[in-house]
Amino acid sequence: PHPSPLSAVPLAHTVLGSGGERPPLVLLHGLFGSHGNFQTVAKALVRGGCGKVVTLDARNHGGSPHSPLMTYEAMSLDVQHLLSRLGIAKCILLGHSMGGKTAMTLALQRPDLVERLISVDISPVSSAPVSEFSAYISAMKSVKIPDGLSRSAARQLADEQLRPVVQLPQLRQFLLTNLVEAEGHYVWRVNLEAISHHLTDIMNFPVFHKPYPGPTLFLGGSKSPYISSKDYPEIKRLFPTARVQYIEGAGHIVHQDKFEEFITAVLNFLTAP
Repeated sequence: PHPSPLSAVPLAHTVLGSGGERPPLVLLHGLFGSHGNFQTVAKALVRGGCGKVVTLDARNHGGSPHSPLMTYEAMSLDVQHLLSRLGIAKCILLGHSMGGKTAMTLALQRPDLVERLISVDISPVSSAPVSEFSAYISAMKSVKIPDGLSRSAARQLADEQLRPVVQLPQLRQFLLTNLVEAEGHYVWRVNLEAISHHLTDIMNFPVFHKPYPGPTLFLGGSKSPYISSKDYPEIKRLFPTARVQYIEGAGHIVHQDKFEEFITAVLNFLTAP
């Protein structure tokens, strides 16, 4: 039998720490990321007393299966299935960028599963212009690497080929974490076809009418445009208890730019009554 279009895929994941009074904390990475983006964060949060912390790879990312479907409803369902597979009846969700939108979607669909919610540098509204990301995807698709190169030579070559389109060195380094060797060829482990096909879905946000009542934190970077005051009415409509907090000097990847401040902000929110 064919799987229905909205069937969950089994997500690759890691579990750190154990026990703790609070529900497990689940970390969701952003577009072109993987659970590796949150490993140092996960370890610091376990050290900070978070109990159990789960990191995962979204569908079409990292070690998780590929699927032609890439909507927030689908990604939310994947996480719901993982929660039930891990026997987690209630969790705390923290998501960055695309992962933040998946976290918001899950909280709005199934508030019973989510004790509290942290959205890192993203609002429940449409975000960056699709054109910027389609340019990155086209550049990634056109990278040509001969077989038999060493990993570092392959990365260097890919870096040079991406440079005209992806000017920021940090962004190129980030995209290059997806270059892997498979059977002697260098390939992108992200599903570029599915991502480019669903780019508009990924940049937008599904329509919801019923708010999520639980404690919510929007944690932005002061140097990033992704959570702006024009989003506040929509944030308040969907997340009536939400607080918005900016970390001074951080750009879009808040947890990388200001690691200590990020960990402190998360732990403060988790221990607040």
